[in-house]
Amino acid sequence: MNMRNQWPVLPIVAGLASGLLTGCGSETGGSGGTGSTVVMGMSDDVLATDPASGYDPGSWLLFDNVFQSLLSFPKGATEPQPELARKCSFSDSRATVYRCELKDGLKFSNGDALTSKDVKFSFDRMMKINDPAGPAIMFPMLGRIDTPDAKTVVFHLSSSDATFPSKIASGAGSIVDHSQYDANGLREDHQAVGSGPYKLDSFDKDRAVFSVNDNYRGTAKAKNSGVTLKFFHGDRTGLKTALLGGKIDIAYRGLSASDIAGLDQQDGSKGVDVIEGTSAEVQHLVFNMKDPVAGKPGVRKAMAYLIDRDALIKNVYQGTATPLYSIIPAGIAGHNTAFFDTYGARPSRAKAAAALHAGGITGKVKLTLWSTPSRYGPATDEELKAIAGQLNASGLFDADVKSIGYDQYEKDIAAGKYGVYVKGWVPDYPDADNFTAPFFGKGNVLDNNYSNRTITGSLIPGTAAQSDRGATDTDFGRLQNIVATELPVLPVWQAKQYAVARDGVYGLEYCLDASTVFRFWELSKS
Repeated sequence: MNMRNQWPVLPIVAGLASGLLTGCGSETGGSGGTGSTVVMGMSDDVLATDPASGYDPGSWLLFDNVFQSLLSFPKGATEPQPELARKCSFSDSRATVYRCELKDGLKFSNGDALTSKDVKFSFDRMMKINDPAGPAIMFPMLGRIDTPDAKTVVFHLSSSDATFPSKIASGAGSIVDHSQYDANGLREDHQAVGSGPYKLDSFDKDRAVFSVNDNYRGTAKAKNSGVTLKFFHGDRTGLKTALLGGKIDIAYRGLSASDIAGLDQQDGSKGVDVIEGTSAEVQHLVFNMKDPVAGKPGVRKAMAYLIDRDALIKNVYQGTATPLYSIIPAGIAGHNTAFFDTYGARPSRAKAAAALHAGGITGKVKLTLWSTPSRYGPATDEELKAIAGQLNASGLFDADVKSIGYDQYEKDIAAGKYGVYVKGWVPDYPDADNFTAPFFGKGNVLDNNYSNRTITGSLIPGTAAQSDRGATDTDFGRLQNIVATELPVLPVWQAKQYAVARDGVYGLEYCLDASTVFRFWELSKS
């Protein structure tokens, strides 16, 4: 998501169905809606209420609760199951024709009927608008969409993609009401009409208010009467103060690592509990391959030999992350430790110096590491300063750090102004494909001028066509080894996922899993 992707995974991905994805789920109307309203705070902003645009963690949190997709990820699962659909399946052996049959009696929150026309409209609209901050980038394979009747949708793909069910089960597959959205432009009134478990009642810069959607027809059962989401715009201290002062029930995404560690050590004595979940959120240093400094292999290799991930995890992240040694994180099928195998876990000044010498580089390498203060986690600036310190301590680098607001940051990256910069990624779906296909080749989300014909011409299309996901491990291993050798990116850490809740708040363990879906309906408060 650009890098929506800023959000977590340990369960291994089982084979995604190239054949049937069947099941009826719950076909009862409404989603319950008993109990108290739950108030949650986070430091992330919601950048969009229109699913043709949003490709960030806050926006997808809204989409996952206000809109439905044809399929969804049940709590604790990494394989999608029917949601709007009664059943879905590939109807050919090449995984290029995907057919879904909708449930009966589907409605949007405003009472409008939801039919195959809305499904086709939603995907066609997303692709036509092709917003640079939107999820259309996930669907380069999407061709014609047919609707032979009001309940049937047939997707024709231009190339094999066995991960297509997982992609449409994500926030990118959100279905909108065709009568409420412009086919040619984004909705900008901060309203939303979906068919999900919740309605968006109001939205402004400080909060979003959600209530239970009585027209919802799906698998979720709301355990609360509504959720209010308060935005703290990167204010970690304000988020913690609001939690401890009882102004919010849950703090999610935004507390500092030291705050989480401190509250966890209090063992509930402050009336709050720390809930830890699994995560495949990752963070990389990205190298502009055309930069006069970072574009030199010797510089990149020297950095790979010098960065001490363990020290970063201990000193900056207080143990709330783990070192990452490949572009595919641990817990995702296909993961290997290519960077550990190539560069080791312990810093080596001698190997770094040798890499620079082999590249004909003498004298200290002057380098700027570029950061952005909020998008990729509240400790990102501190992390990059620590990395610069590690590089400089070797005597081989003269590195500094500059931090800039996210909007300008993205523009400058696209313009090629930075040599080394940080990017975070939270998966759209829990498959190795989502940590590789978006990163390499023309139009990739890294904007770092890197491409490799073996990766883009063979490995990515070959793995995408493989319905038995376990059979892709060898090719994904080759891909990771190529990246470790050529070094267009340097993986740094893999996050753990946390939320902190006041006593009497329940259900968060069902919101922090491999799917990255934060399920409002699982929250309850006594």
